[in-house]
Amino acid sequence: MEWEVVIGLEVHVQLATQSKIFSGASTAFGADPNTQACAIDLAMPGTLPVPNEEAFRYAVMFGLAMNAGIGKRSVFERKNYFYPDLPKGYQTTQLEKPIVGAGQIEIHLEDGSSKTVRLHHAHLEEDAGKSLHEDFHGMSGIDLNRAGTPLIEIVSEPDMRSAAEAVAYLKKIHSIVTYLGISDGDMSQGSLRCDANVSVRLKGEEALGTRAEIKNLNSFRFIEKAIKVEAQRQIDLIEDGGKVVQETRLYDADKNETRSMRSKEVANDYRYFPCPDLLPVVLSDEYIEQVRGDLPELPDAKCARFEKDYGLSAYDADQVTQERATADYFEQVAAESGEPKLAANWVMGELAALLNREEKSIADSPVSAVHLAGLIARIKDNTISSKIAKQVFEAMANGDGDADTVIEAKGLKQVSDTGAIEKLVDDVIAASGAQVDNYRNADPDKRPKMMGYFVGQIMKASKGQANPQMINKILKDKLDALL
Repeated sequence: MEWEVVIGLEVHVQLATQSKIFSGASTAFGADPNTQACAIDLAMPGTLPVPNEEAFRYAVMFGLAMNAGIGKRSVFERKNYFYPDLPKGYQTTQLEKPIVGAGQIEIHLEDGSSKTVRLHHAHLEEDAGKSLHEDFHGMSGIDLNRAGTPLIEIVSEPDMRSAAEAVAYLKKIHSIVTYLGISDGDMSQGSLRCDANVSVRLKGEEALGTRAEIKNLNSFRFIEKAIKVEAQRQIDLIEDGGKVVQETRLYDADKNETRSMRSKEVANDYRYFPCPDLLPVVLSDEYIEQVRGDLPELPDAKCARFEKDYGLSAYDADQVTQERATADYFEQVAAESGEPKLAANWVMGELAALLNREEKSIADSPVSAVHLAGLIARIKDNTISSKIAKQVFEAMANGDGDADTVIEAKGLKQVSDTGAIEKLVDDVIAASGAQVDNYRNADPDKRPKMMGYFVGQIMKASKGQANPQMINKILKDKLDALL
């Protein structure tokens, strides 16, 4: 039987406001437990919530970026459930009239294809606190610092058909919210979390299968693995004669499995009703247009501009624009070096590998954009070869100075003196009698590949500093003269 996986995602994005959605308490990360939860966050008697205008502005920015409808009249409801980290006994959220309506997003996959995923809506809500289980010896602790932190929950339609598509969608959401500056998108700090609704059906069927919701996935890698393992669990269950039940599940990364958490609730279970403490929020057309005017250049627009202005391929432009900080870094290197294609190659290649190895963001790069541009300039003017440039880059990353300083200190300047290179070529030919005979006796179409041996020996003799273009020309002339 051929199975199809159907995936919808609910993405929770923490908004980068300085205070909470209904109170003036701080949202700063890392404070001591329970030091940033005020009486309003806990719904103490006599307190009243006051909406945070910045949270609404950020939500509208997101909706406009998604070409979605903006709810000019949005209403808050109380979603009632009881859990230790929910001090009010309810969560203030939006159900019937969310601030962002239907929209869509285009994702790009590794095979070069694109796909449109529909957005059902996005709504504002407050976060709950956090249960802590690690250090309490059989008990749980509660940290309420996060209670009341503003979130937008972004709900997709069930349009994704693989874990790879789900990851691409989530990366695009991450890219958009960080470009907008409405969230830092730091998944390690809970700024972006995801619930995945996963079901399976036989290929060709129209009806959706029974779904399971996998809660609180907080890394791209875990999302991909959790979806794959849950889809396979459901397929195995059905093929063995069982039935998938609608439930909430957790992903155990250590065991690479999902396990049941609770039966899946539906809206009626939460007894939603309009929040009596909050009036509907009405947004004017003027307000929405003012927010639209403040939107920055977004990833798709920047990608198109990089293709047009810098002559990058669609793939290269997409890669360097996924993160705003990377795009800004690339643009500075391209402008200062005058070599955008080379700049993209270095940003996506050596620099990305360095940052990945050292687990750093591009904001903390040990090689500045100015220094990388200087290195590319030295490649461009043939001061150093591409191979030597990698040594210079490593030295720059270790804090040895800019490219010119490293090249001078280590004596890495490329040898472009014709006489010096001719002597290297003559010495290698003289020491390679058997290879020269093979070259003479080979078919003409095979000789270009055979030159690789000689080039390698010459580069070795010059410690990698001989100009490769000059080597190839002089070597070919001398070898052909021996035919």
